[in-house]
Amino acid sequence: MAELEWRLVNPSGGKRVVVTKELPGDHWADVLTAADCRVEVCTETKMLGAEEIIAAIGDRCDGAIGQLTETWGEELFAALDAAGARAYSNYAVGYNNVDVEAATRHGIPVGNTPGVLTETTAEMTVALTFAAARRVAEGDVFMRAGKFEGWLPTLFLGELLWRGTLGIVGAGRIGTAYARMMIEGHKMNVIYYDVRQGEALESFVSAYAGFLESRGEEPVSCRRVETLEGLLRQADVVSLHPPLDESTRHMIDAERLAQMKDNAILVNASRGPVIDEAALVAHCRAHPNFRVGLDVFEDEPAMKPGLADLDNVVMVPHLGSATSWTRQGMASLAACNVAALLMGYPVWSGDDIRPFLEGTPPEAAPSIVNATELGLPLCGG
Repeated sequence: MAELEWRLVNPSGGKRVVVTKELPGDHWADVLTAADCRVEVCTETKMLGAEEIIAAIGDRCDGAIGQLTETWGEELFAALDAAGARAYSNYAVGYNNVDVEAATRHGIPVGNTPGVLTETTAEMTVALTFAAARRVAEGDVFMRAGKFEGWLPTLFLGELLWRGTLGIVGAGRIGTAYARMMIEGHKMNVIYYDVRQGEALESFVSAYAGFLESRGEEPVSCRRVETLEGLLRQADVVSLHPPLDESTRHMIDAERLAQMKDNAILVNASRGPVIDEAALVAHCRAHPNFRVGLDVFEDEPAMKPGLADLDNVVMVPHLGSATSWTRQGMASLAACNVAALLMGYPVWSGDDIRPFLEGTPPEAAPSIVNATELGLPLCGG
């Protein structure tokens, strides 16, 4: 196994923290430095395997920041436990790559980075929606190939979304933020499927509908549907925002794709395995007017055979959170989680994480997903 390249931050720090990828900005490193941490940052661009991470953890490690591309399970948490670690933070809001139960068995708190990705990811979902609907990628390729010879009435006809029906699968923070952008900008009516009542989404749509009526305009509506199939049959656009677990893996399969409109638009900026990608390839081949926008992939970074050949699929390389502000904010939150745990601070109980994003953060860990299971103390936010 080739030796990895590492960068040291605060070499004289008394606590050892391993970070498996370079993170943007400086604030996160300042936070760990202030907590007396010697930070070892892997500068490799390749994805690290379990053996490489275990070797990096070594015999003594106080904490680690890992990536959503890494599988943090029993093996890695056992290595952290054996090395005396007291903190792990995922550089992501989602943690389907983390075996939280294994971490809890080893007494290791698991942090994540909520609150800074919401609007950024929602904006990318909007971008993919319209890129698919208006065939932006196809037009770009056409132009670059020098094929444009003048305006034509039938050139790259797409779909009008104004006053259409928007289907939201998962009405959490990101799903609601995306829906708001589509409703306010394009007056779409919303149907949503979620195990919980989307109170924030319903409240917003009700207030916005009242505003439209006050101006003499047709109101918009929001309705929760009982089944996913009911949503798929009605929606012009289906946007996926569920967490990834066994109940949502391949929730969009061949049978459910067949229930959608032939000219529907499917967008996924959540987790790749929510869609059966092989079934999606077959469906897109058979339905050329069906359009897709993808930010995530089932076997990332690989694509299922045939996906790259489809003109009716727009793809970007997992860029949902890729703005400088968001990625730096994620780094700050991950660092604050680790630093606070190593300093013995309680867990933040508030929803507003902005105090952690610059300057001297509160003496608290912003987000620990297994805090209750480990009996960690809380502080008000």
